[in-house]
Amino acid sequence: MAFGYGAGAYQRVRSHGGVESADPHGLITLLMDGALERLVKARAHMLRGEVAAKGEAITRCIEILGGLRDSLDAKVDPAMVERLDSLYDYMSRRLLQANLRDDANLIDEVSNLLQPIRDSWVKIAPAVVVQPGVGA
Repeated sequence: MAFGYGAGAYQRVRSHGGVESADPHGLITLLMDGALERLVKARAHMLRGEVAAKGEAITRCIEILGGLRDSLDAKVDPAMVERLDSLYDYMSRRLLQANLRDDANLIDEVSNLLQPIRDSWVKIAPAVVVQPGVGA
């Protein structure tokens, strides 16, 4: 699965906030953070009746979820990747429904599904190796 789509999706979400220098693990974290940020914005726009802004925030979040799906590496753990792919697909469909129905509960559902994945992902960050004589 291509990693490039995820990077492009995130660049549309946030203006160069560390994307260029992020390692693959960090980029996925940034994508998840961007999606969660868009969910908060979409919910706020929905509650204020700002239809266009709500739709744009939801669309961006769906694009990020697509980027997360594209970044999955089936060689690592095929069963886990299949479950995550299905979950990301489910979240995207729920966001489409949230947009159509103007249902903030569906946005909350997606946020409540994505947040623990993000938190777990952050906990498994690769250790930073400091080489002798290079910074400390």
